[in-house]
Amino acid sequence: MVVQSAEPESGTAVRRSRVPAAVRALRPRQWIKNVLVLTVPLAAGVLFRPAVLLDSALAFVAFCLISGCVYLINDIRDIEEDRLHPKKRLRPIPAGELRISAAWVLAGIVGVAGFAIGFATSVELGITLAVYLGLQIIYSTFLKHQPVIDLAMVSSGFLLRAVAGGVANDLALSQWFLLVASFGSLFMVAGKRYSEMLSLGAEAGTRRSLARYSESYLRFAWMLAAAMVLISYSLWAFENLSRGAFGIGWTAISIAPFTLGLLRYAMDVDAGNAGEPEDVVLRDRVLQIFGLIWLVLIAVAVFTGRQQTGA
Repeated sequence: MVVQSAEPESGTAVRRSRVPAAVRALRPRQWIKNVLVLTVPLAAGVLFRPAVLLDSALAFVAFCLISGCVYLINDIRDIEEDRLHPKKRLRPIPAGELRISAAWVLAGIVGVAGFAIGFATSVELGITLAVYLGLQIIYSTFLKHQPVIDLAMVSSGFLLRAVAGGVANDLALSQWFLLVASFGSLFMVAGKRYSEMLSLGAEAGTRRSLARYSESYLRFAWMLAAAMVLISYSLWAFENLSRGAFGIGWTAISIAPFTLGLLRYAMDVDAGNAGEPEDVVLRDRVLQIFGLIWLVLIAVAVFTGRQQTGA
């Protein structure tokens, strides 16, 4: 449910949710990204062991809190730029629903809670969270408007989410998994920037680094990343090939839905509809079907094949 209200700066009517501003400022829709903490335990075939499931759930909650802290800090720092953006201007902080002083307090509370859960779960997880927070603050403060570097810094956030699931459960991370996570992160971020340029234009004033890019360069970046993630995933699939149920190499078969899902997401990028990756995942039913098929194949592979010890 929503109510009509006036936007403080412009006096125009906007529709606002009945969900408290403090909750919306944490961007719960974007918490879907934190599901990446489950990828390592899933690939290792140990996700549903009670101890692993508990630690993975705690890692998920900790990342939700720390990422919420990052979102609050970013919205405070980018308040003027966000007010120029057609969607970001409706966020609680740029819209004036949540005062900056209250946002700082909330950021401190969720940050402390996230670190408390992280370090209680695993020292390595706590360190991973600290690295994530540190990199995001450096990005927001110094590097946000530096082309190429901004792609790498945002990509690191996705990568660290995947790494967190491994360190929280003391699971080994293969080189192929790290490559898939790294290039997959770059693909999503470069695709996000490309979509922003198509939908808003480089001179919209909502992200200064866009003015330093060209459409052809960003297209090259996300296409290169897509090719590398597919190659890396295929190498991981064949390296972990084992005869599971019915004597079938399920990881090799999983390459098909993985490729189709990648191509489907690339359609959204190419159309300029991937400015918010979580919205693409939640909206695109065909992409969800490919993802479900891939998940079933991987589950069959890791739970009916030889015992895995790492991703």
